[in-house]
Amino acid sequence: MKSVEFSTTTTLPAAPGDVYEHLADPDNHVGLSPLVVEVRDIRREAAAVRFTAVERFAFGPLRRDNVIEVTLRLGEGAITGDVVSPGGVRVDWGYHIDAVPGGTRVVDHYRLSAPFGLLRFAMGQAKKVQVARGRELTRRFEA
Repeated sequence: MKSVEFSTTTTLPAAPGDVYEHLADPDNHVGLSPLVVEVRDIRREAAAVRFTAVERFAFGPLRRDNVIEVTLRLGEGAITGDVVSPGGVRVDWGYHIDAVPGGTRVVDHYRLSAPFGLLRFAMGQAKKVQVARGRELTRRFEA
């Protein structure tokens, strides 16, 4: 199975603690990723949050809901997660959250693995999600 890695960086006009808390709350992931339309079954642990998310893929008039189990591991200045989607697509990601003058820098890093034939599609979707997430975080924290 092949893997790829890629990152985006977003600077937000907010305190690092506020950004961290926002990203650590599964309810805030609805709409943060344009694919995530529902979050349910949230289970909080000392250093992790587990939940079920529904991703919606649209292909013209057709749509496909992909139910995935998500784990957010909560660390010092970082939130990492992983998902195994149907079809064998695996995504490991991390938000690295650092103070910068005037706000917070968030580095959103992905490592994606997928079987032959799915990697290009999965990578394209993941990159679109990253870009949209940066825009949505900016919108939320500038409001």
